[in-house]
Amino acid sequence: MYIKQIIIQGFKSYKDQTVIEPFSPRHNVIVGRNGSGKSNFFAAIRFVLSDAYTQMGREERGALLHEGAGAAVMSAFVEIIFDNSDDRFPTGKPELILRRTIGMKKDEYSLDRKNATKSDVMNLLESAGFSRSNPYYIVPQGRVTALTNMKDNERLILLKEVAGTQVYEARRTESLKIMTETNNKREKIDELLNYIKERLTELEEEKEELKDYQEKDKERRCLQYTIDYREQLAIQEELDNLEEQRQTGAEDTGDGEERFKQGDKELGEIQAEINELKQQIEFLKVDKKQLEIERKDHAKSKAKIELDVKNLTDGQSAAQQARSRYQSEVQSLESSIQEHESELAEVTPQYNSKVEEETAVKAELDSAEGIRQRLYAKQGRNSRFRNKRERDDWLRAEINDGYPQLAKVKAVRVQTAEDIAELEQDIAETETAIADLRGQLEGRGANNDSIQSQIQEAKAERDRLIDERKQLWREDAKLDSILSNALKELRQAEQELSHTMDQNTSRGLAAVRRIKRQHNLDGVYGTLAELCNVNDRFRRAVEVTAGQSLFHYVVDNDETASKVIEILQKERAGRITFIPLNRVRPKQANVPKANDAIPMIERIEYDPMYEKAFQQVFGQTIICPNLQIAGQYARSHGVNGVTMDGDRSDKKGAFTGGSIDTKHSRLEAVRSVSKWRDDCDNYKARSAEIKRTLEKKDQEITRAVGNLQKLEQKRVQQENSYGPLLQELRSKGNDLQNKKDTLDAKHRASAKIDANMKTLTDQQNAHEAEIASEFKKALTRDEETQLENLNSTVQDLRQQYSDISSTRSELESRKRILEIELRENLRPRLDQLQAQEFDDRTTSGSRGTLQESQHELKSINKRLSTVESKLQELENSLEQTASSIQELEKRHAGIKVGLTEIATAMEKSQKKTEKSIRKRRILAQQKEEVTHRIRDLGILPSGAFEKYKSTKSDAVVKKLHKVNEALKKYGHVNKKAFEQYNNFTTQRDTLTKRRGELESSQESIEELIGVLDQRKDEAIERTFKQVSREFAKVFEKLVPAGRGRLVIQRKIDARDEEDGAESEDEGRKESVENYTGVGISVSFNSKHDDQQRIQQLSGGQKSVLNPPCFPLINPSGGFLTERQKPGLCALALVFAIQQCDPAPFYLFDEIDANLDAQYRTAVANHLRDISSSSSQNVNGEEGDGGGAQFICTTFRPEMLHVAQKCYGVRYQKKSSNVVVVSREEALEFVEGEKQ
Repeated sequence: MYIKQIIIQGFKSYKDQTVIEPFSPRHNVIVGRNGSGKSNFFAAIRFVLSDAYTQMGREERGALLHEGAGAAVMSAFVEIIFDNSDDRFPTGKPELILRRTIGMKKDEYSLDRKNATKSDVMNLLESAGFSRSNPYYIVPQGRVTALTNMKDNERLILLKEVAGTQVYEARRTESLKIMTETNNKREKIDELLNYIKERLTELEEEKEELKDYQEKDKERRCLQYTIDYREQLAIQEELDNLEEQRQTGAEDTGDGEERFKQGDKELGEIQAEINELKQQIEFLKVDKKQLEIERKDHAKSKAKIELDVKNLTDGQSAAQQARSRYQSEVQSLESSIQEHESELAEVTPQYNSKVEEETAVKAELDSAEGIRQRLYAKQGRNSRFRNKRERDDWLRAEINDGYPQLAKVKAVRVQTAEDIAELEQDIAETETAIADLRGQLEGRGANNDSIQSQIQEAKAERDRLIDERKQLWREDAKLDSILSNALKELRQAEQELSHTMDQNTSRGLAAVRRIKRQHNLDGVYGTLAELCNVNDRFRRAVEVTAGQSLFHYVVDNDETASKVIEILQKERAGRITFIPLNRVRPKQANVPKANDAIPMIERIEYDPMYEKAFQQVFGQTIICPNLQIAGQYARSHGVNGVTMDGDRSDKKGAFTGGSIDTKHSRLEAVRSVSKWRDDCDNYKARSAEIKRTLEKKDQEITRAVGNLQKLEQKRVQQENSYGPLLQELRSKGNDLQNKKDTLDAKHRASAKIDANMKTLTDQQNAHEAEIASEFKKALTRDEETQLENLNSTVQDLRQQYSDISSTRSELESRKRILEIELRENLRPRLDQLQAQEFDDRTTSGSRGTLQESQHELKSINKRLSTVESKLQELENSLEQTASSIQELEKRHAGIKVGLTEIATAMEKSQKKTEKSIRKRRILAQQKEEVTHRIRDLGILPSGAFEKYKSTKSDAVVKKLHKVNEALKKYGHVNKKAFEQYNNFTTQRDTLTKRRGELESSQESIEELIGVLDQRKDEAIERTFKQVSREFAKVFEKLVPAGRGRLVIQRKIDARDEEDGAESEDEGRKESVENYTGVGISVSFNSKHDDQQRIQQLSGGQKSVLNPPCFPLINPSGGFLTERQKPGLCALALVFAIQQCDPAPFYLFDEIDANLDAQYRTAVANHLRDISSSSSQNVNGEEGDGGGAQFICTTFRPEMLHVAQKCYGVRYQKKSSNVVVVSREEALEFVEGEKQ
């Protein structure tokens, strides 16, 4: 095991997180300038592993945190990662991560990233070989100097620490403390024993007096018993007389109670009937109020509709006159339009024929003129050319120039044809749209009538649904009132039921019902009271028999009971007893078969599935005529007997009876609660059903109103759309005419394009034909003849074209006039009249609107009549109900007077009974006091019951007085003398035994102290021998020419140290307590020369700073300064201690600072040998594993030569950092420091 890696952050000069590269498992050397942070590096390791940084204050904690520029460091940590491949740490992991974190308010450890206590960490370190008694595996700066300056007695203390004597000292101190406590306890026991001995002597005398007192006291108790017993008999006789009187009065009281109960029951029934009638009156008043509101609303609607009907009837005649005028004007316009359309139909074909004829003549004229022009051009062109070649060249050039023009004309022709086709399609679509618009305008009247009919049907449906909803509202309001009254009665019944049980049971029953509903537990059936039905005759007997068992809950099995109980406990919701049917095993009852013994189970009605539960509670009980018979059967058959009045005799012999409050019956309360709960559930179910019906009805009304609104909106849209339709029709008419005009222009342009194209084509053909002909200066004869004919033809065609154009212009003018008249005047006027007719019909009111209003008036009259009839029926019902209430109240008052008389008689009887009860209570109290006095007499002597039986009471009283006077002289006697004597004797024996145990314990402790002293001496002797042996070996290795040893100093050696130095190998002269110190004796020049004690070295040479030096010749020829001798001895002592108690690794901080090159080399080689060799245990035996790990700091090159790995500490930007450096870099740094 060794230190694998160290991570430091925020600790002293290490501000940023410093992750040091893994160390070598052998020898590691760290170099760096003074102040760079080497010592802080070693302090960080000691911070984690040693006890040097414990119980720190706030300032000491702050000193460990980095201080510098920038943000303040609030916490720091040092983490050491150990290689645990040899399982030296018993964690079972290949690595162990130990971290300590410190802040201003915290100081905590962690092992493998988990929090741990300091004791856990220290115990783990000790288990791996880190001994607290030997802290020399870490040697900081100054430790070697401290060892050098140690005195002999301090060196002896160090040796004891290494030997582990602290454990022995702690146990010895603890044993001495226990011994002191034992002595104190023994002294206290001796004091108590002396006191007990004196007290026992006194109690011997008190016992004799106590015997005399007891004899007199027996006589007194016998006399007192005789007096008390006679008084007890007298009181019992008087109590029996009072009981006989009570039985006689109870019968009379029972008859009065029965009559009072019957009358009270009749009063309750009458009052319930009165309440029901009053509630019925409230319902009738509510219905009456709603009907009056409806009547008022219907009256308002009727007045409004009657006014609308009158207005519509008055405007009907004016509408008829306006309609006749409208129809005559429409007929006139329609006839004029028909005439213009007929004339236009005649003119249009003529105009089209002339246009075609004009186009044909124009084409012929253009063709003739073109040929003529080409002949003239040819005639004039031939004189310009000298030969055929020049002519042909010119013609080809003309042909080439003509191709682009011809292509352009063709493109224009194609575009014009496409435009014409598109215009023709648009015209056809526009004509279709115009026809549709005219159809819509013509059919608007029929559509309006259809929509009006649909609106009437939608209104009727809406009114029907609203009436149905009103009826549901009335029923719901009535049901809410009934439900409110039922809930009130249910709460009152539940309150009365809760008064018959304790609060926990009441809360538990309510919670069980809720749990059953929430968790859907079918196996929770109900209480016994809820599951049975009992005749009123046997109700009192059943209630007395069951008691609180009436509220025991019946369930199917124990699993269900456990589940409900768990929920009750979790919610703290009361306490209930459950009867699981699968666990109930009722015993077979020995019921007598006689007429005066009725099994109670036969008088209870219940479901057979609950047989076990009812047998468990009522199976052992019979109903008897009176209590005497019940008691007889209870004794003879082992059953419980109960009377009809509730008096009870159980099978154990106890009698229970007395007055019972008949007004508060548990079964009646349960029955009342069940009745009102069922009524409430039914009312709630009906209310929920009505509310669901209302929701559906609201949805239906919403749909009906929405449908009506859609129809109204559709009618409004139709009315509002006439103007836009008419405007659209006009717009499309104008658009159609424009498109037709554009089409005519396009046709004319197409004709011109065709003529132009034909001219260009003929000219191209003529040029090509001329190229193929011979070259001549003049026209041929045929061409001249053709030219003459063409001149006459052109003249004729021009005349013909002029005539046709004139006729076509006249027809076109007439056609345009007719079209404009139809488009701009006649048709717009007709549309305007139709629009006025439609507006008049919608605004003034049509016959359909009048009929609708009349229909609504008829409907509202019918509804108003229905409401009036219902109101009359309600008035009659209110009168009848009020008269019934008056009759019931008279009857109620009469019964109440009778009950008052019965109550007065019962009250007198009750007072008499109460007086008897008070007297009986006083007698019972006196009897109890007498019984108590007899009981206080204790166990009486034999014969006390018969001794004074025949003696008169006066004589007994006199004898008792004499005995009491005799007892007065024993007032000072200790009545507990016997008891105290026995107690003190027991205490004496116990204390004597305890004293013997303490003496035995003291002997054991003294023996333990002797053993501890012996083991401590042996440990010191053993440790001294081991350290002395290792010191000689190490010193010889470091100084081959010298010799060194350790010397024990004793008190007898104080005057002769030299003689004591020779006693190293001798046995102990005396105990270790005689040791006064440990000295060091060395020789640096020869193994045979006299050795010097370390104290004999120069005293000033022990100082580190500028010690005086004087040279000594060493065997190698060099000079050895005297200051090196104590330092070398101290190092040899450190190595010897480490060899005796080896650690897995060692940390040395500049241990070679005061040595010359030779001894530095020897120390370095020694460290190399230790790191490479096997480790040794305390007994010097070789252990498992390799050598120890060393981490050293130095300013000398010798350790660098033997190091496995080198590190450099750098201080930059006020923060230290540790990096790996090569051996050459480290040596270069060391050489630079020397210079």
